[in-house]
Amino acid sequence: MTVPLPTEKTRWRCTLCGNLTRFDVTRSSKVVEYVHLDLSGEPEVEEREVVSETIESVRCRWCNAVDQVELVDRPGAGS
Repeated sequence: MTVPLPTEKTRWRCTLCGNLTRFDVTRSSKVVEYVHLDLSGEPEVEEREVVSETIESVRCRWCNAVDQVELVDRPGAGS
């Protein structure tokens, strides 16, 4: 089950306990990275472009509910 990402006008809310602030998110990402290796071979990512990203599951940190998240309006985010 994919979970929609929050927007500028929405946020996540656990439907079981009402949590609005603490979630464990499992996501799959496809990225292109520019990796710079120093002379000793230590890598450093200098640029990162997210090509695609999918939220696979969201678990509530308060009640441990999995995939019980809904999108609700953010306070003060007028329509």
